Amino acid sequence: MDDENERAARAKRGSPFLNTAQAAFYIGLSQRTLEKMRLTGGGPKFRKHGRYVRYHIDELDDWSKGRSQDSTPEDDEGASSSGGDGGRS
Repeated sequence: MDDENERAARAKRGSPFLNTAQAAFYIGLSQRTLEKMRLTGGGPKFRKHGRYVRYHIDELDDWSKGRSQDSTPEDDEGASSSGGDGGRS
């Protein structure tokens, strides 16, 4: 895994484009998850350079910033339940 991190750091210095493995490591997802997001939508923007998929670091950062949340839906549900039993009856 250190090798992927080092490769991503070198790529950032030399080129703003990362391959799928480097991009997945950069944003903390598995490569497979990033591939699925590419097919189903909802993931970061990507580009096709010939037959190669590339992610621009600035677009990965923008996508990640857009994913920030103050709480999760589970947190909201827990705060609205009464009786302190976790919503169980």
